Amino acid sequence: MAVVTIIGAGMMGSALAFPARENGNEVRLVGTHLDREIIETSRATGRHPKFTKDFPAGLKYYQVEEMETAIEGSDLIIGGVSSFGVDWFGDVVLPKIPDEIPVLSVTKGLWDTPEGKLLTYPEVWQKKLDALGKKTKLCAIGGPCTSYELVAHDQTEVAFCGKEMEVLKKIKQMMATDYYHISLSTDVIGIESAVALKNGYALGIALTIGLNQKAFGIDSELHFNSQAAIFGQSVKEMSRLLDFQGAGTLENLAVGAGDLYVTVYGGRTRLVGILLGRGLTIDEAKAELKGVTLESLVVAERVARAVKKNAELGTLKLSDFPLLLHVDEILTAKKEVKIPWEDFTFEK
Repeated sequence: MAVVTIIGAGMMGSALAFPARENGNEVRLVGTHLDREIIETSRATGRHPKFTKDFPAGLKYYQVEEMETAIEGSDLIIGGVSSFGVDWFGDVVLPKIPDEIPVLSVTKGLWDTPEGKLLTYPEVWQKKLDALGKKTKLCAIGGPCTSYELVAHDQTEVAFCGKEMEVLKKIKQMMATDYYHISLSTDVIGIESAVALKNGYALGIALTIGLNQKAFGIDSELHFNSQAAIFGQSVKEMSRLLDFQGAGTLENLAVGAGDLYVTVYGGRTRLVGILLGRGLTIDEAKAELKGVTLESLVVAERVARAVKKNAELGTLKLSDFPLLLHVDEILTAKKEVKIPWEDFTFEK
């Protein structure tokens, strides 16, 4: 039996407590400074306030000030923060973790630099670790997985990535179940880029749902031609961006496309895309979804900024990313949704 400590009691971090505990491990769930009520509720009821199913019996709960106690004796730390907690996790949590304990992150996203590079979050954290002289082994999770379906034990396949295959194999042994299936990859940049890129594109697909609701009524039947067209364009643009990242393999693209698919069918990105498609501005959509974490907006803006910088440098062409750039102008310039359908066509 291993000891798995999850830091961050949001929905995805908490959902991973299910396969971790059901695989026979001791599991400790630690809330961040934003999760105090979640931990209090979970301690009292045995259930996360946003889940409809109890946690597996035997889970242990810790508030943020008890984090060092929870880390002690752990065999694996799972980072369950959102992309808005990247700095906090790097500055506050990572320095407290002994070098011999590997870290597995669920946080998806990319960071753009002034030079137009796109950094994965493990790369951002590695720079912090290097500055501290620490040797922590950073790993991450990518792939199509929604928290509530993982809790429901829907068959799920993800990819764990990290620099050392032997470390990944040990983590897989701790986490794999008959419903949680894990591929392994040493291509951290590829897996992490693929699952981050899908966020902005899922929003693009959701725009078509809102556009059709605007045209035919909110309760009208779904239209799939337009969604499929945007899905296809999304995969093309994601493939080009993975090539730009030096990670354009079929496996990486498949992980990203699978994650794109599941994101379109549920979650926060779908909601904001629908509202924008109905005609709301981004400010109005944010107000409508007050309190909802919208990580997809940040990723879309960062990637678009990197694309534009590289177009200036001559390393990318703006004409290869019409969907991304339209999503960006909706978010940053607050332009009306007007999908550039003809820009997606090609002649070969």
